Amino acid sequence: MRPGGAGSGPGGRDAFAAQVCGELCAELPDEDLGQDLDDCLDRYELGSKPRCEEVEYLELVQEAIDRIERGR
Repeated sequence: MRPGGAGSGPGGRDAFAAQVCGELCAELPDEDLGQDLDDCLDRYELGSKPRCEEVEYLELVQEAIDRIERGR
């Protein structure tokens, strides 16, 4: 990672998190996702979707959270 990249500094991290959230919203257009993805997982009710959709949704949200934490 180079200095000044998307993950460096508070402003860069916020911008990167917003970008990742935007990408996730594009992948899941029918979902009501907020800016706090951890909150999305906390609010999610298991069994509220068909199993295959539920697994995909939870994986995509967790992957986005992981990307934000890694900063790339």
